[in-house]
Amino acid sequence: MQLEELISMVSRLPPARQQEVIDFAAFLEQRYAAKNNQQQTDWSEEDFKAMSAEQAMRGVEDEPELYSDEDIQEHWQ
Repeated sequence: MQLEELISMVSRLPPARQQEVIDFAAFLEQRYAAKNNQQQTDWSEEDFKAMSAEQAMRGVEDEPELYSDEDIQEHWQ
């Protein structure tokens, strides 16, 4: 794939998805740069948990509210 085609594809994405592409590119750059330097990149358990939670929650604040308080049928007591 040509660089121009990639730039065109990414520019058509919403900003949140563009950030995902940037994050993935940074991940690949770090991963393969480390292999080229003959270094092993191991994620600590804490680093992996932080990255995993961050990725899972990315974009949640942009999602529409599906339910309101009126939808609750039972309340926690």
